[in-house]
Amino acid sequence: MDPHENPVLLMSYLRVIGAGVEIAAAILMLRINTIEAALRINAVLGLLGPVVLIAVSALGLWGLVERVSLAKLVIILCGSVLIIIGTR
Repeated sequence: MDPHENPVLLMSYLRVIGAGVEIAAAILMLRINTIEAALRINAVLGLLGPVVLIAVSALGLWGLVERVSLAKLVIILCGSVLIIIGTR
């Protein structure tokens, strides 16, 4: 299965990579064991989450381009943006 032909596979890869970074950050927090470092690591993770969400959403939209009308794509994109704004 070619990942370039299957956006779901690419979306899954991005989520797995994002989860791996989150787990690595949690382990790093435990190893460093200072509140200052944990807050810095958490700040970086706070930036990573929306980036992964946007990337996965973009891949999903890319896969839907041929099957869904432009109006529906815009609505989906707006929904993704509202999720990011709402979680600030």
